[in-house]
Amino acid sequence: MRVVVYPHDLGLGGSQLNAVELAGAVRDLGHDVVVYGRPGALVGRVEQLGLEFVPSPPPGRRPSARVVTDLRRLVRRRGVDVVHGYEWPPILEARMAALGADVAAVGTVMSMAVAPFIPRRVPLVVGTAQIGAAERQRGRAHVTVIEPPIDLQDNRIDAPELADDVPAFARRYGVDTRRPVVVVVTRLARELKLEGLLTAVRTVPDLHGAPTLVVVGDGPERQAVAAAADDANRAAGREAVVLTGPLDDPRPAYAVADVVLGMGGSVLRAMAFGKPVVVQGEGGFWSRLTPDTLDRFRWEGWYGVGPDPVLGSDALRAQLQPLLHDEQARVAAGEYAREVVQAHGLVAAAERQAQEYERAVTARAGRRLDLVGDTTGAARLVTHVAGRHVQRLRGRASTDDFNARPVAAEPRTPQGAAR
Repeated sequence: MRVVVYPHDLGLGGSQLNAVELAGAVRDLGHDVVVYGRPGALVGRVEQLGLEFVPSPPPGRRPSARVVTDLRRLVRRRGVDVVHGYEWPPILEARMAALGADVAAVGTVMSMAVAPFIPRRVPLVVGTAQIGAAERQRGRAHVTVIEPPIDLQDNRIDAPELADDVPAFARRYGVDTRRPVVVVVTRLARELKLEGLLTAVRTVPDLHGAPTLVVVGDGPERQAVAAAADDANRAAGREAVVLTGPLDDPRPAYAVADVVLGMGGSVLRAMAFGKPVVVQGEGGFWSRLTPDTLDRFRWEGWYGVGPDPVLGSDALRAQLQPLLHDEQARVAAGEYAREVVQAHGLVAAAERQAQEYERAVTARAGRRLDLVGDTTGAARLVTHVAGRHVQRLRGRASTDDFNARPVAAEPRTPQGAAR
């Protein structure tokens, strides 16, 4: 099959990194795969994987008519079978580009909720069983769960190329590896991330062994995180919090860590390195991966919602302190993490994704005009855009719309409704 994979952008982030690495793995199964989108830091990873990258025009407002026109031109010129959009703007643009052409549109949503205006006839992949169950209950015809895939060969502590990179990373950023090192690799965004990031910055430096917190990433809240880090460093009288900014290859940060904090694909990558992890959420949620918590994470995803943000510092302290205090506990937790992550291998995910492509091509969903579904989706999009405009006028607009309303924060769905 000829496939165009279209991430929502190519800056550093979990959804787009999943898109790129999965594209490479699908290509390795014998398919012709092109990555399309706005240039960003991950273009280097695209090229490293030997994938072709086709830049999109600047989108402006989303969905973008100029992107749809350009994408349709690419689809026809290359004889593409499937256009695969990641997150709602590329999914809608892929759907519009596919209309009237002999091509299937497929979508993936790795956000913590699905935009209600994505047409229900578009085959959809989501990242958690809970979100999949919620979408089926809302009447979506074709939903598949593929949890965030991890390249277990590239993301391992004994990867040959990391032998020199890890000490170089520590030297470059002044990370004292004689102290415990706690790492978080994340987008510095308000939705889902900021509450936990600020809690970590204010809490970690005071824990057992005077650990160093290393924050890898960039985003719209970088100034808020930097200000909190400055305050923490002044209070500690040392470089207790290190901000590296965005890294094209964050693997040395995972490798240097004693413990990793985070959510979603970042946690899974840390687990592939055999690192103990503390999962971050909202509302003061922090939880170690243990045999007792695994089922919850497999249902809700690597995220959670606690009762009150005010409780976050105590919760993080309670979850992290035992790992920092006891090396044997860290080793055991890391070994368990590595065992669990084997189910998230990239090759198995690529095989499932290729099956979804074949299923979509057979149905040729993109060729048929689903008047009711597309009209309903368009009406919901108009409502969403109008609501966002009002929020902007009031100064309340979120930057990651559907991470601001995660399914996991809704009343719980019985787990019997799983995949």
